[in-house]
Amino acid sequence: MRHRLKDVAERAGVSVKTVSNVVNGHAHVRPDTRARVEEAISELNYRPNLSARHLRKGRTGVIALAVPELDIPYFAELARYVVSAAAEHGWTVLIDQTGGRREQERVVASGITAHLIDGLIISPLGLSAADLAGLDGTPMVLLGERIADGPADRVVIDNIAAAREITDHLIRLGRRRIAAVGVQRTDEGASALLRLAGYRDALRAAGLDHDRALVASAPAWHRADGAAAMRGLLTSGVRPDAVFCFNDTLALGVLRALHEAGLRVPEDVAVAGFDDIEDGRFAIPALSTVAPDKEQIARLAVQLLADRLNGNPTLPPAQRLKAPHRLQLRESTTPRAPPTVPTSPDLSRVDHEVIAMDDGVSRQ
Repeated sequence: MRHRLKDVAERAGVSVKTVSNVVNGHAHVRPDTRARVEEAISELNYRPNLSARHLRKGRTGVIALAVPELDIPYFAELARYVVSAAAEHGWTVLIDQTGGRREQERVVASGITAHLIDGLIISPLGLSAADLAGLDGTPMVLLGERIADGPADRVVIDNIAAAREITDHLIRLGRRRIAAVGVQRTDEGASALLRLAGYRDALRAAGLDHDRALVASAPAWHRADGAAAMRGLLTSGVRPDAVFCFNDTLALGVLRALHEAGLRVPEDVAVAGFDDIEDGRFAIPALSTVAPDKEQIARLAVQLLADRLNGNPTLPPAQRLKAPHRLQLRESTTPRAPPTVPTSPDLSRVDHEVIAMDDGVSRQ
């Protein structure tokens, strides 16, 4: 039997309005009254009817998250955090994969908002600011730098600073021929262009030349693209002593290509990525990377939607919030160990060791 607010009110000896105030977290309820209501809720196992609540407010209780590719681990991990953050608001998350195609992103941004969702979080690759003009006013949060001056709220990380920091880390290890893998010189590759700028900044600050032969493009940021880019660098005669990959899946492909070429990581070539996906932590060697705070990105995006839905009048037309990042340094960029000098064995310690002879007889 599903209990109602009225049943809780009767059990607690209070009005239905008081129960509603407790359920909705209103502050103006006496502590002893709140305790009685909460005890009644527990005894009756009462659960609020979220569907009815949303309908009274003219909402569905559903938000959407649209990402280019769900098989990119970064987006899968981000989606998990968005679902968790949305659950704190009683929302369900509808997840869509756009493939980064402009037409599909336009459908998500305009075609489903009027009837199915209360708000949208989207990581766009094809959309432009002009595409967002004239939409129906459904709250929208953009992830990333693809649309720099659009009409919607945005959550970003500092891609330039992050790329500069991880490249500087490689330089401080003594690496001087640092390759960059993942360049995309298109409007869709906004993150790639920013990470390339940070990479160049670090080289310039260290007085190192920017060698174009060390920069490899990647049509997509998959493992296979990273492996192909690294093989291309090696077959062209370029021999980097470090590689900065613009995401971790590229770096996993680079690790494979280096292994096939008989090169050791990090002894011969140090490798660093970007995104801090779980696969990188279990790679051999474990991958050094830039770690964006994915949980904070999700929380900021969901809170922006909540603020818009609640009609906060103090908000500016479009906000730009920045989530933090940090370097996560692991085995793939450990410093080179100094060469060791072979030493003669200490024969004084083998007097009582058992030595297996070729004839299978053990002697002391």
